[in-house]
Amino acid sequence: MADDAFWIAALTAGTAVVASWVTSRGTARAARIQADTTTGAQRVERLREARRAAYADFIEQAQRLSDVHWKVSDVVRAADGGLGPRQVEELRALRDRQREEYAALRHRTWIVSLEGPDEVAELANAVRRSTSPFHKAMEAMIEGDADAVARFDACYRPFWQALKDFIKASRDTLHAM
Repeated sequence: MADDAFWIAALTAGTAVVASWVTSRGTARAARIQADTTTGAQRVERLREARRAAYADFIEQAQRLSDVHWKVSDVVRAADGGLGPRQVEELRALRDRQREEYAALRHRTWIVSLEGPDEVAELANAVRRSTSPFHKAMEAMIEGDADAVARFDACYRPFWQALKDFIKASRDTLHAM
């Protein structure tokens, strides 16, 4: 009978050791899974925040450039019939400011391209490219081209549409994360 008790005790002890080993492996695996999940969630959140900041900066810069364009329109409207030397000087100053704002927009386009995804980056590039006709028309106004004002005014719709497309894709990208 003592031999049976020894074997029962040994079997119980062995079962306890195996159960402890299985439990510790399960606990370690669960901890690893939780750490991986947390790391993945943090990575996604960091990417989302980086994209959000890049998109918001880009939109803000597009608005700054648009403000310059509105000021050009104000100068032209105030001239009411022809650009005098004062208005041409104002347009030159606004052209210089437009170049500065465009350079900042181009920089932010690169940041959006870096953050991705490709669809949003391409739309940012479309917004950037849509500003070129503004610049060309402004140059033509400074040179005295009478038709340049109408060409300048025609630039607003494509610019705003490109910006709206960018904003929608940006929002969709951020909400999908």
